[in-house]
Amino acid sequence: MANSKYEYVKSFEVEDEVMLPNLIVVRIDGRDFRRFSEVHEFEKPDDGRALNLMNACATAVLEEYPDIVFSYGFSDEYSFVFKKTSKFYQRRASKLLSLIVSFFSSVYVMKWKEFFLEKELKYPPSFHSRVICCASKEVLQAYLAWRQNDCHLNNLHDTCLWMLIKGGESEREAQKLLKGTQKQHKNELLFQKFHINYKNLPAMYRQGSCIFKTEVEENVKYNENGTPVKRLRRKARIVHSENIAGKNFWNEHLSLLKEVGSFTEEVEKIKPEFVRSFQFENKLMPSTWIVIRIDGCHFHRFSEVHEFEKPNDKQALNLMNSCAVAVLEEIQDIIFTYGVSDEYSFVLKKDSQFYQRRASEIVSVTVSFFSSMYVMKWKEFFPQKELKYPPSFDGRVVCYPSSKILLDYLAWRQVDCHINNQYNTCFWMLVKKKGKSKSEAQHYLKGTQAKEKNELLIKEFGIDYNELEIMFRQGSLAFWQKEDKNMTHESKGSVQNSLKKVIVEHCDIIKPNFWEAHPSILDENLPIF
Repeated sequence: MANSKYEYVKSFEVEDEVMLPNLIVVRIDGRDFRRFSEVHEFEKPDDGRALNLMNACATAVLEEYPDIVFSYGFSDEYSFVFKKTSKFYQRRASKLLSLIVSFFSSVYVMKWKEFFLEKELKYPPSFHSRVICCASKEVLQAYLAWRQNDCHLNNLHDTCLWMLIKGGESEREAQKLLKGTQKQHKNELLFQKFHINYKNLPAMYRQGSCIFKTEVEENVKYNENGTPVKRLRRKARIVHSENIAGKNFWNEHLSLLKEVGSFTEEVEKIKPEFVRSFQFENKLMPSTWIVIRIDGCHFHRFSEVHEFEKPNDKQALNLMNSCAVAVLEEIQDIIFTYGVSDEYSFVLKKDSQFYQRRASEIVSVTVSFFSSMYVMKWKEFFPQKELKYPPSFDGRVVCYPSSKILLDYLAWRQVDCHINNQYNTCFWMLVKKKGKSKSEAQHYLKGTQAKEKNELLIKEFGIDYNELEIMFRQGSLAFWQKEDKNMTHESKGSVQNSLKKVIVEHCDIIKPNFWEAHPSILDENLPIF
C-alpha cells in the first residue's frame, strides 16, 4: 500500500487469527437456495446433477488449496477441513472464509453448463461461509457427525415430503402430516405408501459426499522403448460413507491420519449446541460504519494470463464496476462503493442490521455474489476472450466509528489509486516504449517522487498524466441517486414520484465539494462537515 497521511485508518482493522492448535473448518452453504432451486427447476427431493455440481466445485477447492485435506457436503453446503499445521493466510478467519467461498462461487458458475447443458443460469448464486475452530480432534469428529446426521434427517424428511406432494398433497398438508414424526415412522411411510426402501436410495442422497486426496499411480511419460514411467500423485477422490466420523472410516486413510490425526473413540451422542459453540463469530459494533473491502487474489497473474491491457484495461475496470453495481442492487443496506484496479470497498449504512451485523455473513455473501457476477458478466466485457480459470477475491470487514474516519478511509484508497496508477503508467511506458526489462524499469523508478514521474511522462512520452482517463487516475464511485419523475395518474393527474437508481462516477472524493453536491448518496446517513 502507498504511504499517505490517511494510513492511520488501517489501525481499525481487527486481527482474527485462528490460533494453533485449533483445527480450522470453513463451512459454506447456499444463500436462499430454496428459491434458487425452484427458479432453476431442480428435481425434488434430490437433483443428482445439482449435487454433482457441488461435488465438482468442492473437488476444485481441494485441488486449488493444498492445505485443505478433507471436505464433506450435502444439499447446498460443504465443509472444508484444513490440515492441523496450516498457516494459510496466517490463519486469518476473514481471509480464509472469503477466499474459499469466492473460489467456490466462481467455479459453480463456470461449471454450470457441464451439468445443466440445457438450462440457463438465470441469476448469480451466492453462499454464506463461516469458520469453525475445532479445539481438538474430538470436536472435529463431533462436528462431522453432526453434519452427516443433519444430512440424513433432512433428506429423509424431504423424501417423504416430496413423495406426499407428488401423491397429491399440498405442501402445507404434507408438512402437517410429517410434523413430530420420528425416523421409523418416516421409513414406514415411504415403504408402505410409496414402496420405497429408504436404504436403497443413492448413497449420495442419504450420506452426503466426502472428498479427500489419496496417492494414485499415474503415467507421467514413456521411455524410448515405450515403457511407462509412473509416479505417485495426490488426487482428489469422492467417497460416500455411512459414518464419516467413525474410527474405522477415518483411521483407514493415511493422509487423514497424517494431516489431522486419529479418532480414538466413537461419537455416542450428537450435541449440535456443543459444536456450534466453536463457531468463530465476530459481531460488529453497533452504530459504526461497516466497510467490506474485497481484493482480487493473485490478479497480477490473472491479468497476465488473460492479457489485460497495461497499465490499465478499461474493459476489466468496467467489469469490476458492473459487478459492484450489481452488489449495490442486491444488498440494499450498501449505500455506496468505491473501487480501483482489482479492489472494491462497500459501505453499509451506519444503522444497518444486515445479517445482525455478523462479520462472517456480511463479508462472505458480498464476496460470493461479486465473484459469481464477475464470471457471469465476463463475456459481456470480453466477448472474444475465454475465461481460462476461476477468479477469486478475498475480503475483510472493518468498522469505522465516525464519518470523518470513514471519509479518511476512502481518501486513503483514492490516494493509493493515484500513487499506484502513476507508478504503473511510468513503469509500463518504460517497458513498452523504451524496451526496458521489468527489473530495469523498477530500478529506474525507485525513489522517484510524483513530480519526477510527471516530468518523465511529459518529456519522454509526451503524456500529460492529468489528461489520462479519469477512471484510471481516481477510481470509480457507485451510489444510489434519487430521480424525481412525473407520473400520470388517472384520478390525480400528474404526480411526482421519487425513484432510485445506481450510477457510477469518476471524481475526487477527497474534497468536500463532491459530497456536498450529492446529498442523495448520504441520504441523511452521513453528517460529514
